[in-house]
Amino acid sequence: MVKPITIYIKNMVCNRCIKVVKEELTKLNIEIDKIELGRVYITSALTNKIKEQIKTTLSDNGFELINDKKSRLIDRIKTLIIEKIHHTDTTPEYVNSSQYISEEIGYDYSYLSKLFSSVEGITIEKFIILQKTEKVKELLMYGELSLNEISYKLGYSSIQHLSGQFKKVTGQSPSQFRKNRSNSRKPLDNI
Repeated sequence: MVKPITIYIKNMVCNRCIKVVKEELTKLNIEIDKIELGRVYITSALTNKIKEQIKTTLSDNGFELINDKKSRLIDRIKTLIIEKIHHTDTTPEYVNSSQYISEEIGYDYSYLSKLFSSVEGITIEKFIILQKTEKVKELLMYGELSLNEISYKLGYSSIQHLSGQFKKVTGQSPSQFRKNRSNSRKPLDNI
């Protein structure tokens, strides 16, 4: 059996992204061993020509190949945060974000934090707040959960904490946002 080659892909933030990448790589006759957010494990030979085809195809679909180690680390941090906030339906575990990220990636959090801030221009904590705000917007627009349930689902210590962060980011309280149906959300890969 051929040992899979890992390719790292920027802007893969949801299950539809996985589906698109899988379909596009299959069209290129690339054998996929496994695919997950931000990563594809392929068993096809990765020649320069194939790599260029992958790069072009991904670019046409809003994705980007990640080649350097630092960019892969930053993308991995973003993917972990997005998965935890947007793609986890279980009851929140009250785990310290810095500890979770450090353990998952295997690097000291202070290094990851400095790297993230230097490249992205915001802190990891600010990125988490922005992601949570988008999730709150989504849940408010659905109208199925109370603010208390949303607060619990996203691991806030209280409704007041959620409301304060939300207003600081959006300029509106959650109830104002819910009433104003013309509000819009941001794509996760633009945060």
